[in-house]
Amino acid sequence: MNPSAPRAAPSDNHLLIQTLSPAQRAPLLALTRRIADSGCNLADARVSTIGSDTSVMLLASGAWDAVAKLETALGKFARDEDVQLIHYRTTPREPAAHLLPYLVEVIAADRPGILVKIVEFFSRRDISTEQLTSMRYQAMQTGADMFQAQITIGIPSETHIAALRDDFLELCDGLNLDAIMDPVKF
Repeated sequence: MNPSAPRAAPSDNHLLIQTLSPAQRAPLLALTRRIADSGCNLADARVSTIGSDTSVMLLASGAWDAVAKLETALGKFARDEDVQLIHYRTTPREPAAHLLPYLVEVIAADRPGILVKIVEFFSRRDISTEQLTSMRYQAMQTGADMFQAQITIGIPSETHIAALRDDFLELCDGLNLDAIMDPVKF
């Protein structure tokens, strides 16, 4: 065996798992247990309750045989439980060192199309949306319908940040949105 030859890591195989289920029967514990029992690791996880349902998205990693064992266990799980489940093999995301992480927060009186205009603004500038959370709610003091969004974006490092921020805030002023765009500090 040549010690200088590159060896494949035992976790080169990745399985993306996504479920939708009623919130009271969210399968997070059952899925994480199956991941561990199959010999895989939980590489990434997202859980979100929207309306009366819960979405669970997990990325498992492990040796090819452990991932195959997990795929078999998930097939049985999907047949036995009241859950919508999809899974497929994927690859880990390549590091994006050329992207600067920024957090955008927007609050406004709710009306149709706000999120479309914000996403379109960044998309036209080849700025990636890394994470997005938005919701409607009623203002406690007045009862007005409100909109709130938190968006983590990846800005290409060659982008002039001050000009981008000025353009974004000008868009928000024109739409009567209260917004900030700050670097992610972690």
